[in-house]
Amino acid sequence: MATEIPQFEALKPSELNQGAVEARRVPIPPHRFTPLKKDWLKIYSPLVEHMKLQVRMNIKKKAVELRTCAETQDIGAVQKGADFVKAYCLGFEVDDALALLRLEDLYIESFEIKDVKTLQGDNLSRAIGRIVGKDGKTKFTIENTSRTRIVIADSKIHILGSFQNIKIARDAICALILGATPGKVYTNLRTISSRMKERF
Repeated sequence: MATEIPQFEALKPSELNQGAVEARRVPIPPHRFTPLKKDWLKIYSPLVEHMKLQVRMNIKKKAVELRTCAETQDIGAVQKGADFVKAYCLGFEVDDALALLRLEDLYIESFEIKDVKTLQGDNLSRAIGRIVGKDGKTKFTIENTSRTRIVIADSKIHILGSFQNIKIARDAICALILGATPGKVYTNLRTISSRMKERF
């Protein structure tokens, strides 16, 4: 005798996570507080309208607070929202950080130049100069070839993208830090780019 497959109704948004309210507080570094105030509407709108979260800027604690409510439909909405605000705090543009809300499998990887090679003074400045390039040309080339976004803040480097694309960008940046010429890095990136086009 065939057994019937039980039919369960879809959970209501309020029943997700046993109805418990999830909350996150994202601290805002002092140098990003003024830009945050300026871009607040752009940051606030997708979190409230798209992710259905409750959001507020806590000026006293210098943080952005997010929490779920009865309308929140995605169980991972608070985590995605927190990642989006953190990406903005690291220096990414609002439009680039928005991808974290809209797309799956996007990550941010951060590392310092000294993690790759111990450099000081003028040598560190030259390494940063090699990564950025004249008028930002090298940085843009790496971003466009690897389909990532890169932020260089002092000696820290933040890369936003998919796991595979981050690896391509990281390898190119590490080669520049270790002293490779931009021309050589461009050649490698062109080879990788043509391989990626063949794959898709």
